[in-house]
Formats: sequence, C-alpha cells, structure tokens
Amino acid sequence: MKRLAKLTTALLAGALFALPAMSAELRIGLQDDADVLDPAQSRTFVGRIVYTAMCDKLVDVSPDLKIVPQLATEWNWSADGKELTMKIREGVKFHDETPLDAAAVVATIERNMTLPESRRKSELSSVEKVEATGPLEVKFTLKAPDVTLLAQLSDRAGMIVSPTAAKELGANFGSKPACAGPFKFVERVQQDRIVLEKFADYWDKDKVFIDKVTYLPIPDTTVRLANLRSGDLDFIERLAPTDVASVKGDSGLKYDAVVNIGYMALYANIGNGPRADNPFGKDKRLRQAFSLAIDRDALTQIVYEGTAVGGNQPFPPNSPWFNKAIPVPARDVEKAKALIKEAGFDRVPIEMQIPNNPVAQQMMQIVQSMVAEAGFDVSLKSTEFATLLDEQTRGNYQLSRSDWSGRVDPDGNVHQFVTCKGGINDTKYCNPEVDKLLNEARASTDDAIRKEKYDAATAILNDELPVIYLGHQSWIWAYKNSVSGFVPSPDGMIRLQGVKKEG
Repeated sequence: MKRLAKLTTALLAGALFALPAMSAELRIGLQDDADVLDPAQSRTFVGRIVYTAMCDKLVDVSPDLKIVPQLATEWNWSADGKELTMKIREGVKFHDETPLDAAAVVATIERNMTLPESRRKSELSSVEKVEATGPLEVKFTLKAPDVTLLAQLSDRAGMIVSPTAAKELGANFGSKPACAGPFKFVERVQQDRIVLEKFADYWDKDKVFIDKVTYLPIPDTTVRLANLRSGDLDFIERLAPTDVASVKGDSGLKYDAVVNIGYMALYANIGNGPRADNPFGKDKRLRQAFSLAIDRDALTQIVYEGTAVGGNQPFPPNSPWFNKAIPVPARDVEKAKALIKEAGFDRVPIEMQIPNNPVAQQMMQIVQSMVAEAGFDVSLKSTEFATLLDEQTRGNYQLSRSDWSGRVDPDGNVHQFVTCKGGINDTKYCNPEVDKLLNEARASTDDAIRKEKYDAATAILNDELPVIYLGHQSWIWAYKNSVSGFVPSPDGMIRLQGVKKEG
C-alpha cells in the first residue's frame, strides 16, 4: 500500500508539473462600447484605447507628450518642410503573419486618404503623395508645409494595417482587424466584450506580460467600480470623481489620475441636414445666451469634485495655445435673457442628446437647470455613446454633448471639427476665414505665428459658437493591487507594455 501511495503521489506530481502555467488575463472596464474597429473609420475614445493594444502606429506619444518612435525608428523633414522621410522598423509582422514594410505603410496611408468611409482624410489632407523610397523607407510629399502631420501619425492616421486584410475586407475590415500591435483580435460581441490575445511575434514582445485582454463596456460608473471591487474586473478607466476618496481608502485598489489634453463640449447643429433648420442652429445670439447661462466653475466643482477645470476653447486655460484675450466667461443670466429677447424669443425649446453614463447625465441635468433660468427649455435624450456619435454624423440632432480626448498638437483639437470639410465636423459649420486661419496655422513651423492664427480663429469661434466648450476633465483610473507597471498619460490611453498581473 505504501508503494502504491508513493506511486500515486509521484504520478499526481508529474501531472501537476505537466500543466501549463496560469495565463494572465486583464479585464478592463470601459465607459462606452467602441465603434467600428477600423482605424480608418473609427472615432470613439474607447476605440483608441483598444487600438493602443492592437494597432501600433508610426510614432507614439510619451507621458510627457513628446513624439517618440514606434513602427518608425527615425524621421526627418526637408529644409522646405514639404517632405517627411521615415525609416520603418525591421522585422515587424502583422497579426496575419504578413510582413510590415514600406509598401504596407504606403498602402495604409493611401487607404486612409481614399476609402469612402475614411474619417482620416482631413487629418491627411496636406499629403500630396506617399511613396516607398526603399524596402523600409517611406517619403511623404506635402502640398504645403504641415507641422501637424507627425502628431496625426501618432494616432489613428498612423496605425498601419495589414494590406492583405484591408484588401480582402474593405470597409468591413473592423470585423476581423489585423494590425501590428502587442495583442491580436480574437472576438467581439457588440455591447458586451472585445477580446484580444498576446501576439507571439510582436516586435517588442519582451515588454508584454499579459496573455489575454478583455474590454467590457460598462457605462454606469457605479457598476464599473462595483465590478472592480468584486473581482469581475481588474482595471477601469474614467472612475467617477465622486468615487476617488473611496478608492483611495480601499487597501485592495490603486488609483492614478492626470489632467487631460481634451475637452467637454456641446455641438450645435448648424447645417447638418433638416434638423439644423431651427432658431438655435440659425442664430448665434441664442448659442451665446446658452453659453452665458452656464456656470462652468460650479459644474466642475459639483460634478467633478474639483478634478476638472472650466473652459471655453479647444485648449485648456493652462495650455500655451489658450487665447487669454477670451477668458472663461462668468455666468450672466441677465445678459443671456437680453440676447434671447433680442433674437425675438421668450422661451427657446431645445432637444439635447447626451451619453448614457451617470457623470455626463448629472452634468447635463445641472446645465438643463442653469439654462432654464435664462429661457431655454431643454429636453434630454440619453443614448449609448456610439449611437450618439452616429446620430451626430447623420445630423439627427439639435444639440449634442460629446467629449474629445485631445491631441498633442493644437490642430488636432480644432481643425477637423470646424473646417468646412473637416472629417468630424458634425455641426457642418463652415466659415472660409476660419478655414484660412487654421490651414495657415498648420503650415507654419513658427509657434508664435501659429499662436496668432489660433487666437484669431478662436475669437471667431467664440462669437459664432458652433461648439460650446464646457471644460477639461482629468483621466482617472482605478485597478486591483495585483496589477502593476501601468504608466498614466495625459492622452488617456491604457498602454499595456510593462503591465503585469499577479495571482
């Protein structure tokens, strides 16, 4: 019996040693569901979070907001600023095992510029042509100098996709995306989950310690935090400011925060289809009155517990690009009433669509109450965020709350939203003078000249108000003690290189 017991023990031990090591899965709670998983077509912030794991870019952004190498190892500008030459990293593979070379970069950029459904066209509008000048060298030739191009290539416009997959799937690329990031696509269930797994042939695989990452859209901040505490999630983005103190006092959780480079805003339908034909869309005095009826400081204190700052421009007040000649306005209900009366109205009905997350809903309920005192009767229409953006694109809205995560270069916070042919100009606002100023700002490498152009453009935009800016929030993350190595960044991305999960 003793010999049998020993033999059984030995066999069990052998079986245990034969088992594979436990794989590390990271479950991340997102505030919204991503839209289409095609870098050429997408526009959501959470989509960019997924891409950070799935789709490497030509260049990336460091936590101190510097442009750093990723798929491109080095680059240089010609003396006249009209040619950008990039060296492409050697030995990189796409998730479908095809090689990433200069030809693949050219194919992706041309796809971004020509695909009918592409939202990257305005971001790359300065590019005359892109060509492979060697197996691992690419040259961008520009129509005019465009200092913003590198910043564009640090985001979706610079995410290189497999030409094989892009050709096969076309506009349906998002159904089975193949990029060159640390994690490859496994499955997606709309409104439920996006699953990625570690890509064994990733060029920088030594920095990847997670085997599988699952993104779960949970719009309710309270539910998101409850899932983190229960262990159903390991990591959440956009923790509600009201929960910060609770998380800081929880010994099982960690917390990180950083002020972002984007903004919170309201978009007025100026000329996007039949629904633009209403007084609020046609008369800037009503939009000015609406803006004046809002107490931005009170909003950021009540809703964001002081973690956000009020704003009235595409750039936060602490940005070097902020126009100090147009300070954030104090609330002025009497002036708002006078403007409404001047426009020929007593009460002004408005339907405002808002995202279905509790923080945004609380904020817009307060705005609804504030502007009612001036003469606006606002009805709130709550919807899932990807649907909200779709409605904005179609022009099926009157006033819409949508936030922008921000870009390193100021151009990325304004040009595509308000220029006549801007890729995400959902308001369909169009002013040739604004176009001229913003295009000239793109063309200059002199920051002083660029500042003059942005100042002049923001002065016009502040008067016409196609976009009513509300403020600038912080990115706030919470995660389990078992997670380590996360580095917060002002762009709000969750970079998984270096991140580990124990247990």
